[in-house]
Parts: sequence; structure tokens; C-alpha cells
Amino acid sequence: MRVQRGVVVAVGTALLLAACGSSSKSGSGSADTTAAGGATTAAGGSGKCVVGVSWNNYQEERWAKWDEPALKAAIEAGGGTYISNDAKSSAETQASNLENLVTQGAKVLVVLAQDGTAIKPAVTSAINGGVPVIAYDRLIEEPKALYITFDNKLVGHMQAQAVFDKVAKGNYVVIKGNKADANADFLRSGMDEVIKAAVDSGDIKIVGETYTDNWDPAKAQTEMEQFLTSSSNKVDAVLAENDGMAGGVVAALDAQGLAGKVPVSGQDGDLAALNRIALGTQTVDVWKDARELGKTAGEAAVQLCGNPDPSKVTGTASFTTPGGNAVSSILLKPIPITQDNLNVVLDAKWIDKATLCKGVDAAKVKACA
Repeated sequence: MRVQRGVVVAVGTALLLAACGSSSKSGSGSADTTAAGGATTAAGGSGKCVVGVSWNNYQEERWAKWDEPALKAAIEAGGGTYISNDAKSSAETQASNLENLVTQGAKVLVVLAQDGTAIKPAVTSAINGGVPVIAYDRLIEEPKALYITFDNKLVGHMQAQAVFDKVAKGNYVVIKGNKADANADFLRSGMDEVIKAAVDSGDIKIVGETYTDNWDPAKAQTEMEQFLTSSSNKVDAVLAENDGMAGGVVAALDAQGLAGKVPVSGQDGDLAALNRIALGTQTVDVWKDARELGKTAGEAAVQLCGNPDPSKVTGTASFTTPGGNAVSSILLKPIPITQDNLNVVLDAKWIDKATLCKGVDAAKVKACA
């Protein structure tokens, strides 16, 4: 979806106005964080460093539960003020949301992109207007933005390795995420590091592969149902790129009596997915501790208030994007979770034992004993 030219111009105008205004004001309409997707503010800090966060879709489990609290806490610990809004899965809304955040006085923007291509003009306008931008968790092909995420290629590698260890030959289905999100292709390239040789040799046959709009679990379930039908249920393994979609895949498999028999991957550490790991219906959940990601981004945002050069932020390294841009980045390391190491998420207090082990035969799963 294209960003209208008028939106980009509006962002530039808002930046000029913000540069002339007081940095201590976050605008009218202060409210509880992320209420109904409107512009919001959060108390805390001196107000000199206002950090505006644009969520692409705040309704997804992890953003509200893990990312936002850690991000907000790190900003406030650094003396800053947190404000945010929610694009509700609309690329055009997100572009206007950046304008709104700058109008409220944001001196740094943290953007979880709905569409990395569509949001780029607004991001470039912000940076050119003196407002540094952090591309949060999802790449934006803007050389002057700071890219903070987990190593998504490594995530894909871990997903594929865990499934390949179970099934090294047979029919595979690959359920990818949103095509407009660069992470979908990063994950797929990591998977290829594990399975490509077997695909080339004929040991693995890809009987279904598709992108999934907005990483939607319901759409993933429909896609999986279609692949099961077209292959007469002859599917031996599924590489699903995140936990929400893995849930849709498992539901489709369950309807055919295949849940627990066909290895399935995921990522994000969703509580339902970790329970599926314990139950044996999902093979691996690559855990990205979103608390660490939020904390890192919040600390980086405060540093950018003092120095807008992203290369000067602590812990950055150069990252070459698929578009050939060299960007400053911080890539955090994920952890693959299987039945054998569920204690890792328990010990980290990411999930409680009752939730993890619901419906599980404790005699068969060490973490639930």
C-alpha cells in the first residue's frame, strides 16, 4: 500500500513545527498507554527526551505484554517520556501516526513497521527533520535509521534445524509471514541454510509455501488446510514462521488427526505456543525475550536524544540490508525452546508452570514434573 504524498509532506511540516516548539510538551489528549490506538502519553521522566512509539498492531499478544513495558521502563529510567499510538495494521495510518507523534513533541521515533517500504518516506522525512528513528524489530530500508531486532536469519535457522532433526526427508510446508515485512524473507533464508541441500537432492519436497497477510493465524490455518487437501494429507513437517501462525497450522493438523505427528516450528514465546511445546503439538518455539529487545530500544532512544547519530549508540554494528544499505544495528540472540529445555522460560519467569503444563502428562515432560 502506497503512502500518500500529502502524508509525507505533513510529516515534514510537523517536524518543522516541533523543532520550533517546546520539547517538554507531549500534546493534548494524555491518556493511558495505547488506549484504543489513539495518541497516548505516559508519566515519568523530565520530558526533555520524548520518545514516540508507533505500534503496527498493538492487539498482538507480545507487544502489550512484553515489549511495551520494557521499552517504557527503559525510557523513563533514562529520564525520558514515553508516548505511543497504534496503526491497527494500516500502513497509511502508521504514516500519519508518525506525524501525530512528532506534533506531540517526540524527539525520537521508535517504529514497528506495518509495511517497511510504505513507511520509509515518512521515516526519511523525520530523520531529515532532525528526529532520529529506530526501526524496531522490523527492517526499514533507511540508511540513517537504527535497526534493533533479534537475529531473524538465525531464528529461521533454529526453526528449521529443530524440525529437520525430527524429519530429514519428506514433504514440507512453509508458512511465511507478511510479504511486506522483511523478517519473513530473513527467516526463510535462515531456513534454507538447513534444508536447501536436502531440497536440492530431492530428500525434501516443498509441497506448499506461501506468505500470510499480517501474520494472521486464521489465514495460516486456511492455508494449511488447503495444503493438506492438495497433498492428500501427505505432509511430514511444517515450517511456520511465528507462533500465531503455528497455532493455525496445529488447528488444521488436529482436524485431520495429525497434531503431534507432524513437527511444527514457531517463534516469539507466546504462552499458548509454549504450552503446545509441552503438549507435543509444536516442536520448537524460538524464544526472543522481548523484554530485552524493549529495554535495548528504550536505552538506545534515550542515547539518540543526546546524539542523533545511530552509529554512536552503545553496542551497534554495521548491517547490510537486502537493499544494499549499510545501517547501524543491534542484533540480539534468540534461544530455541523444545520440550528438553522448557525450564529456561520457567526460570526466566516468562511463563508460570500452571500455564505451561495445562493438560500435559507431567510424567512425560520434565519441566512439568
